[in-house]
Amino acid sequence: MLLLLILCATAASAIPSGGDSPVSSHVVAEGISADHAGEPVLHPFVSFSIEFAWFPTYAGTWNLSTDCHFMIRAITMARQLFFPESVFESAFGEPRRYPRDWASYDPDLKTAINGTVIPSISTDYPRILSIGPSFFESYSTWPDTKFIHGFNLAHNGSKINNDLLETIPVACKALDGKLAYWELGNEPNNYKTAYQGASRPSNWTTQDYVDEWLSRTSLIKKKLAKSCPHLTNAKYIAPSTGLPTGILNPVDVFKHGLKSHHNIALNSEHNYMGGADEPGVTLQKTLMNHTAVINSVENHLKVIRTLKAQNLDLPYIYGEMNSLYNQGRPGLSNSFGAALWGVDFNLYSASQSIRRSHMHQGNNYRYASWQPEETNKTSIGTKAPYYGNVMVAAMLKGADDVRVATIPLPGDTEAAYAAFVDGQVARLAVINMKEYNYSTSDPDARRPATKYSFRLPNVDAQRKLSVQRLMANGSNSITGITWDGWSYNYNLKKGAPVRLHNVTVGETVPVHRQGWVEIEVPDSSGAILSV
Repeated sequence: MLLLLILCATAASAIPSGGDSPVSSHVVAEGISADHAGEPVLHPFVSFSIEFAWFPTYAGTWNLSTDCHFMIRAITMARQLFFPESVFESAFGEPRRYPRDWASYDPDLKTAINGTVIPSISTDYPRILSIGPSFFESYSTWPDTKFIHGFNLAHNGSKINNDLLETIPVACKALDGKLAYWELGNEPNNYKTAYQGASRPSNWTTQDYVDEWLSRTSLIKKKLAKSCPHLTNAKYIAPSTGLPTGILNPVDVFKHGLKSHHNIALNSEHNYMGGADEPGVTLQKTLMNHTAVINSVENHLKVIRTLKAQNLDLPYIYGEMNSLYNQGRPGLSNSFGAALWGVDFNLYSASQSIRRSHMHQGNNYRYASWQPEETNKTSIGTKAPYYGNVMVAAMLKGADDVRVATIPLPGDTEAAYAAFVDGQVARLAVINMKEYNYSTSDPDARRPATKYSFRLPNVDAQRKLSVQRLMANGSNSITGITWDGWSYNYNLKKGAPVRLHNVTVGETVPVHRQGWVEIEVPDSSGAILSV
C-alpha cells in the first residue's frame, strides 16, 4: 500500500456512523503510506540505559538482595509478550551516565559499589563512586540480554587510566556472549561546564576530545587483544553527547576524525523534553503535546540531514532519553500522562528514522519504568512509563523490516501512526493526549472521547480489526494502569502479568465500505488497531 498520507475533511456521508456514544470531536485521515515511513527500526527499539551506580541494584549480584525474579520479569516482559521470535534478540541495557564517567575501580572492594552522595550536587546518585569485581556479576543475572558497557573518559590522570585498563579483562569476560557495543565517555559536551564538577579546562577543544577518544579506544583494543581477543573488533556507540547541537556535536566530531578508526557502529545522542526544575513545565504543555515532541526531535533531524549531506551519517539512536532531565518531576514523569508521552515520542522518532531509544532508569528516579527495590522514597514495582514502553513494543513487533509512518492529525494533543511490516500496513496507533485529570473531573460525567476515522485501501470491508488499549483513570494516575487489560502491578503478582476482569478486552472494530475504519479513543488514552 503506497498511497500518499493526506489529512482531509471528507463529507460526513462518506464516513460510516459509529456508536451512539457522544464524542467531543471527529478526526478523519485518508491514505496510509509506506512512502513516508522512516528507516527500519533496530530490534529491540525500546531499550534502556541504567545509571551506572544503580546497575547492581537493578540487575542484582550473587550477594545483593535485589528481587531478581521481579527484575527479570520487568526487563524481559515486552520481549516475552511481543517478540517471541528470534528477530527480537534481546533487551539492550546500558549501565552508564554521569557516575560511570567518574568511577574508579578497586579490585579489593568486597561489595559491587561504594558510593558517597554529596547532597549539594545530587541526592539521586553518588558523586564519589568505586566499583569492585562483583559489579560485573550483574551482567550474568538477566537472561537473553545484551549490554553496552561504558568506559570512563571524564575522569583523567594516570591512576584513572590504569583503572580503565584494569577493568577491561574483568568486563570483557563478564560480557562474553552478552556484549552489544562499548561506549567511552558520557556527555563530553559537559566536561568543561558540568555542575557536578568540570573535568576539562576551558580551552579544551573538539580536536582534543577526538584525540583523547581515539587514544583511549586504541589502548582498550590492545588490552582486549590480550584478555578477550574475540572482542578486539567490537564496536562503539558515540559520541553520546547531551545535546545534538552546540559543542562536540556529532557533525563537528566526525569532521575532526572520530570515525577514522572505523569502530563506531551507532551515532548515539541524548534527549530530554526539558528540566525537572524548569519553570513552566506541565503535563499538557511539555509532555502530552505532539507539537512539543516534533520540536524536540527536530533538533536531531537537523543533525541527521547535515550528516547525510556530508556523507558522515551512521544509524542514529537515543543512547539516553526520558521525559525531564534531573531524573524527572513527581506528578509528571511518573504519571500515566508521561506513559502516553513515551508512546508518542518513541513512535514519532521511529517515523523520522531514529533507529533505537534507550529509556534512562535509576533507583528512585521519578521517570523510571520500574523501581528495583523498596526505599523510603519509592515503592518497588512497575511504574506508569513501563506501560508506554510495552505499547511501543507491541506496535513495532515483526520482522527485520518494520517501519513507522506518521499520520498527520490537526491537534497538538493527538497523534497517529502506521506500522509497516515488509511494506504492508500491519498496525495503527492512536494517542489522545487531551488531559483528563480524574481527581478534578465530575465523577458522574462520561469521559470525553474523540472519534478517529482512517481509510485503509485494499482492506476488505466487513473485516474486523482487533483493538488493544492503554488505559488508566486519567492522565494524573500513577497506578491502576493497564495495557490490553493486563496489569504488571507488583502488588498483584510481583510484576507478572495479571488480566483484570474489570477492563474490556477482545474488542474489535469493523472495516466499512471503501476501507474506512473508525475508533473512539477516550481523552488521555491510547489504542492499537491490528490489521
